[in-house]
Amino acid sequence: MDLAGEWRFGDGAGTDVPCALPGDGITALQAAGVIPDPYYGRNEYGLRWIAGRDWVARRAFEHDGTESELVIEGLDTVAEVRLNGILVLSAANAFRRWRVPLAGALRRGANEIAVTFRSVVAEGAARQAALPFPVPYHQPNCPIPNGNMIRKPQCDFGWDWNIALAPFGIWGAIRLEPVGPRVRDVIVSQRHEGGVAEVAVEVQGTGDEVTATLCGVTASAPAVGGVGRVVLRIERPVLWWPAGSGEQVLHDLVVTMGGARAVRRIGLRDLALVAQADAAGRSFGFRVNGRDVFARGANWIPADALHGRITVEGVRGLLQSAVDAHMNMIRIWGGGRYEPDWFYDLCDEMGLMVWQDFMFACHLYPSTPGFLAEVDAEVRDVVARLNHHACIALWCGDNELIGALGWFEESRKDRDRYLVSYDRLNRTVETALMAVAPAANWWPSSPSPGVLSFGDAWHDDGSGDMHFWSVWHEGRDFDHYRDVRPRFCSEFGFQSYPSLSAIGSFAEPRDFNIAAPVMESHQKNAGGNARIAETMFRYFRFPVDFGNFVYLSQVQQGLAIKTAVTAWRGLKPHCQGVLYWQLNDTWPVCSWASLDYGGGWKLLHHMARGFYAPVTVVCLPDAEGFTLRAVNDGQGEVALRVVARAAAMDGTLRPLGAGEGTVPLDRGVDLLRVARDDLREGEVLAFAWEGGATGGDVFAPRPWKSYELQPAGMRAEISGGAGRWTIRLTVAALAPFVAVEADVAGRFSANAVTLFPDHPAEITFDCAADAAPRFLIRDLHSATYASEKETK
Repeated sequence: MDLAGEWRFGDGAGTDVPCALPGDGITALQAAGVIPDPYYGRNEYGLRWIAGRDWVARRAFEHDGTESELVIEGLDTVAEVRLNGILVLSAANAFRRWRVPLAGALRRGANEIAVTFRSVVAEGAARQAALPFPVPYHQPNCPIPNGNMIRKPQCDFGWDWNIALAPFGIWGAIRLEPVGPRVRDVIVSQRHEGGVAEVAVEVQGTGDEVTATLCGVTASAPAVGGVGRVVLRIERPVLWWPAGSGEQVLHDLVVTMGGARAVRRIGLRDLALVAQADAAGRSFGFRVNGRDVFARGANWIPADALHGRITVEGVRGLLQSAVDAHMNMIRIWGGGRYEPDWFYDLCDEMGLMVWQDFMFACHLYPSTPGFLAEVDAEVRDVVARLNHHACIALWCGDNELIGALGWFEESRKDRDRYLVSYDRLNRTVETALMAVAPAANWWPSSPSPGVLSFGDAWHDDGSGDMHFWSVWHEGRDFDHYRDVRPRFCSEFGFQSYPSLSAIGSFAEPRDFNIAAPVMESHQKNAGGNARIAETMFRYFRFPVDFGNFVYLSQVQQGLAIKTAVTAWRGLKPHCQGVLYWQLNDTWPVCSWASLDYGGGWKLLHHMARGFYAPVTVVCLPDAEGFTLRAVNDGQGEVALRVVARAAAMDGTLRPLGAGEGTVPLDRGVDLLRVARDDLREGEVLAFAWEGGATGGDVFAPRPWKSYELQPAGMRAEISGGAGRWTIRLTVAALAPFVAVEADVAGRFSANAVTLFPDHPAEITFDCAADAAPRFLIRDLHSATYASEKETK
């Protein structure tokens, strides 16, 4: 019996409204008109009282009296469940699945179930006070205190990109299941050798025999103590590959146990973490089916700050946008949540490898026996649920907990105590993981130089994975990305403003100023607005109005990330992966995301489609000149030819040379060297390639503000209809970063492109069939030079 649907929801103080479960209480209050939209204006600050109260959700139902169990997934968080007034569950971990016997509580006929959600504010304070020594949390990120005491998404308490409301509710299933035979979990491991895949299957449930069938091969074995194990030997397996490296073939694994049947869709693949000592330190990368695969991707945070607003189709769109930008990996960050089963199904189907953090981020955490026991149960449950997915590439212990040891006065004064406490937590996570999935790829923390290494992986680029934040948090220039040589950079980023369409969802035109209180309330990173503006002064002439400020903030965000990615891809094979921070937003906010809240593409995402192309040519500058290096992350070696030209501001092109070569999969190849003196004053480097791939790019050796841009003389011819429009663009002078905007939702085929005279460009726009969009076109000159009319 599915108990999802409409419940009643109240606080015992006069509020009683309908509530949809699965869903969250804050969304229910808004839907009932009790509170305004939390995302609009500065409403957030007037709604934090909600997290300070206890709330109760209840519903009545009829039942036939069959002996049953209550199943709840995603119970968020400190909750008591009562059936007909009888307490059947006390829980305090949003990440676990709960199965509760109901003997003595469930009746034939009318029943009432009630879930009391206790205030996490009160519970966090109580737990903090009960600890043997203080365990601090990262206060600049979290206006709601002591989130590190509670096993729920840490960003629910606030983050430097998230609203702080500490939502509560149920985000997964809630149902009654008759007591009887069932398959609880299926643990899958694979060994590939000599063209044969040996798939070991462990089935946990009820019954005395297990049978498994995969790819036409069947095996059976007795089950002892609720566990049965079989090995299936698959000859000439059809393999699963990450996106861009091959097909995403999935097979049905069918298991039976005691009359119960379950199906898991699995991909046959050999996916190994390669982290080996070498001359530079320790490598870090992923080898899939015997081939080293360069990871190109971004970090994933929850799809919405309020889980009641998350939909499968919305998430599918976000993940498809990642694939459309040539990504093959996402990192599920440790301050969010373990995603539902369907999320990993989508990643399996799309070929997105998943770096899966365990849910610990940026705080210190308790290591009391009770807390560690809860963590142990959480990890075992999550790994048992998710282990079979082809997309799972890595299990990582936490996000930035090693660095956090140096962020708090308490741990700086007594590092030994807090380091031992951290190690107990980390060892608990590792031990629980290995107990369920001994062959899993494990990495202790991100960033980390390696197992039992507690050094500074924010600035150590020789070993393991790196988080490189000096450009944003320290205000360094974009060229500083080229000063490090990461083995794998799993976090780096630069902020921009959300697009005007997203800004319009929370602000009025009178608020369109970066210093307006509404705009500042949608900037959660201290000093973020000042850093965006200061960077504009460094690289560009200042924009002429707010709309162009938003545009230019996105241009410079894209330029920052492009600088890093092209430099580090050019280091292949020394570097084997780049994951920028971040892919998506939880609400409309200034952030590091390349997708707006709701899924619209910011200019960074359009640029990522270029700099993440599997086969590309990157420009690597140095004091003497520029190396044009080809990088190949495809499926086989390719031949490329590159042509370089000097481009003046009027758009005239002057040849500089050409080069060609064969580019293998295992390393970059230099195709052409251009001396710095070959470029004259006022010229930029333009280059194009053809052969196994085609493309082009422009590299400006100096900040764009130092070039005397000319009016683009932009002309646009617009045609089409019925959901597809074509914008044909011509220019009379060099036009950097041409961007087209629309007043309706849709997807442009390209954006932030550089145009030359006599080289028309066509950009398509897909939208709803009945839409009649109006387009606005921006370029760097129009955004930063006051027109003659404006001057007068």
